[in-house]
Amino acid sequence: MSPRVVTLTLNPCLDLAAEAEHVWPTHKVRTDHEHTDPGGGGVNVSRVVHVLGGRTLAIMLTGGAPGRVLNELLDDAGVTHRIIPIAGRTRISLNVLDRSSGLEYRFVPEGPTVSEAEWQLVLAVVSDMDADWLIASGSLPNGLPVDAYAQIADIVARRGQRFVLDTHGKPLRAALHHGITLLKPSLGELEGLLGRKLPDPRMQEAEAMSLVRDGAAEMVAVSLGEDGALLATRDGVLRMASPPIRVQTSVGAGDSFLGAMTLAMAQGRSAEEALRWGMAAGAAAIVCGGTARLTRAEVDARYAALASEHCVTHVYRDPEAVLAAMG
Repeated sequence: MSPRVVTLTLNPCLDLAAEAEHVWPTHKVRTDHEHTDPGGGGVNVSRVVHVLGGRTLAIMLTGGAPGRVLNELLDDAGVTHRIIPIAGRTRISLNVLDRSSGLEYRFVPEGPTVSEAEWQLVLAVVSDMDADWLIASGSLPNGLPVDAYAQIADIVARRGQRFVLDTHGKPLRAALHHGITLLKPSLGELEGLLGRKLPDPRMQEAEAMSLVRDGAAEMVAVSLGEDGALLATRDGVLRMASPPIRVQTSVGAGDSFLGAMTLAMAQGRSAEEALRWGMAAGAAAIVCGGTARLTRAEVDARYAALASEHCVTHVYRDPEAVLAAMG
């Protein structure tokens, strides 16, 4: 039986996406090409794993009418999910593409406040879940402790499962050195963690490898936007350039990257193959309207193209070279 990839979304949302000829203040902005998608980091990851044929379960905190719609949309998509009910209402985000400028505007509310009893229920569910890999992705809602992901990582480690984390800020820092199998920050999130900019590719590679060497995480994948992505493991760093594509939306691209890459790893594929699958899924998501609305055919085609181009660079085969590069 194929490995089961479970996702945990503590602050999911309904993603409303639309286009407008021009976005300006005061006046009504008439939109078209509207989409409503189930959203939030882990929810998007489960949707991608499902599309790519993997076994997945999306665990999420939801409440109110938006939570019921989120549940309905996942039913329609055929994504298996488990709801942990909360008293607060699930948040609703809005993404608008201004066609006149090509700029995308993203409005993301902070979401509901989660009670202590609701948080304890999350821990109980995680302690009893059937999973090979758990992917925790997204921001923490109000009311949860800053070390929430660290607590979850400890539970997953005790159960002998693999833990993947995609978050930012203080919750990210608190979770380091708690048995993370794969950490996936964006470049901005990595810079925020370190407290400095990393404009040079060698600096980016060295710092990602340093996190691996220090035991902060077993592997670190850094998404670099139009510059592609890199993956640091104990064997060194792989870097892949982004293929030339027309960007329709950036929403859900990182989640698509993470979902495809983690599924490939769970299936026993090499680090290079996993990085290529992640890049293919991220590229497929970017060219689609809405959130993470990719197709299996599109991902397969982009993977084949990336494989034929041999665009993965082995930056460091010897981890010791990283320290020399930093010196």
